[in-house]
Amino acid sequence: MSADNLKVNIKALSREERRRKFNEMGLPAYRETQLFSRICKGALGFDECREFSLKLREDLKERFSWEGARVELVQKSSDGTMKFLLEMPGGDKCEAVLMRYSYGNTLCISTQVGCRMGCSFCASTLGGLKRQLAGWEMLDELIACGRHSGLEISRVVLLGSGEPFDNYDELCEFLSLVHDPEGLNLSYRNITVSTCGLIPQMERFAEDFPQVNLAVSLHAASQEEREAIMPIAKVYPLSDLLKACRLHAERTGRRVSYEFALIEGKNDDEGTAKRLAALLKGSLCHVNLIPLNPVEETGLSGSGQRTASRFMRILEAEGIAVTLRRSLGRDIDAACGQLRNKHI
Repeated sequence: MSADNLKVNIKALSREERRRKFNEMGLPAYRETQLFSRICKGALGFDECREFSLKLREDLKERFSWEGARVELVQKSSDGTMKFLLEMPGGDKCEAVLMRYSYGNTLCISTQVGCRMGCSFCASTLGGLKRQLAGWEMLDELIACGRHSGLEISRVVLLGSGEPFDNYDELCEFLSLVHDPEGLNLSYRNITVSTCGLIPQMERFAEDFPQVNLAVSLHAASQEEREAIMPIAKVYPLSDLLKACRLHAERTGRRVSYEFALIEGKNDDEGTAKRLAALLKGSLCHVNLIPLNPVEETGLSGSGQRTASRFMRILEAEGIAVTLRRSLGRDIDAACGQLRNKHI
């Protein structure tokens, strides 16, 4: 094993741990602040920390390694969407998707390498869960994609590979890091965390991060239909999930977004739309209809524009706030897990 492999990765340390290490070296606390700022600006190593003297940079290189997310591959869609394949320290791969909108650029990042939730329509879960991503690695996804694209990222969605609430502690670490005013200083209100419905963690989340937006992957309008495509429904029934969502809205004063992937011939009929409207009527919520990006391994495909528009009109007629998201990245491997699965 080389000497470099025995070094501690400076980026993997918490801010408090770095302060302690720097204090042991006789360095003042502001040096850690300078380092954290450089990390968040996309520095690729100690040599880019120009606030440090050459001697200090060399000293740090002797003591610590500098490892992080590396952009291995980028797919660019005709609509401007960018799909990143990222190699993490140790060689594991995960994904991120940069979507460009008139109001700014949104990056969707991964919270796990793989996923164990088993949703039948999702490519992320095909190989199961390999490992959790650390909070600093999630931050590094954001930094690496921003640096590579040259674009300012104003919003973050945790909806890539993995179930964020299945990695709750590291999720919280990421949120604290990305919000840190000495780093990226991203507003909590510009961050959305998506879950398939882990109720205990949802309840904690309302207390821990009431300003962060919550999105719930629903995708069905009855318990039977949800169980058929999302195994988590057998653990946390639909009725309990909707109750938890209403409670979340009451506690935080913020609406819950329901993601509904429209799957051709499965959940896009008029009856499903009416059942969904009945379930959500009177609650503080918003429905985001998303025609499913096709995944070859599942044999499923998204609903057509006419079907999706009809579904939306039914919800609107029942007073449900709803948007139909335009399909992004259909000419690339945009669905969660697709690109990674081709390169593992």
